[in-house]
Amino acid sequence: MTLSSTDRTRLGRLRERAQTDRTTLYDVLDAGMICHLGVVIDGAPRVIPTGYGRDGDTLYLHGSTGARSLRAGTEICVTVTHLDGIVLARSAFHHSVNYRSAVIYGLPRTVTGADEKLTGLRAITERLAPGQWDVVRRPDPKELAATTVLALPLAEASVKIRQGPPIDDEADHALDLWAGVLPVRQVFGEPVPDPLLRPGFPVPEHVTFRSDNSHDRVTLS
Repeated sequence: MTLSSTDRTRLGRLRERAQTDRTTLYDVLDAGMICHLGVVIDGAPRVIPTGYGRDGDTLYLHGSTGARSLRAGTEICVTVTHLDGIVLARSAFHHSVNYRSAVIYGLPRTVTGADEKLTGLRAITERLAPGQWDVVRRPDPKELAATTVLALPLAEASVKIRQGPPIDDEADHALDLWAGVLPVRQVFGEPVPDPLLRPGFPVPEHVTFRSDNSHDRVTLS
């Protein structure tokens, strides 16, 4: 299934980097853990980093009921970006980065049903820590009442990706300068236990599975 092109999602420059496959959008979102939420409050723009989760064609965001940035009724913009490498060219003009990015526009709705609220919170929790939702205490009614969950449809989105070496001017290829890509990657470190944890609690397997010394790394290069 392809992404529907709109005036806001259609690329004006470097259109060859556009990705139109909806599964590529899912891949970019599912590889990230933090998004940037863009809103306009009192006529001024704000961009707020926050956690998110995806369930099918819905993106879930959450926060305090007092957060003005999470009040439905106005359109928002959500972006997710992965930095995969620094592209070092022979000329300053052609320096770049390898990246994967997604931009989603839309009018979110406030989730009111308890079941969907839990679905959204589960998606957000599992995006940050797969397996954690099955072992933690679930939110109680008071906590649910204090939490706003927004549901944003993935109906209007664009995906842009750059990969590969620098693209220098042909005349610059003769310069005695190194050019190439410095890959960037993100890995998990060793788990650090809570100082208030009672003695004898081993680190859960789903946490050690993602640690730096395990075989499951978050690799962005």
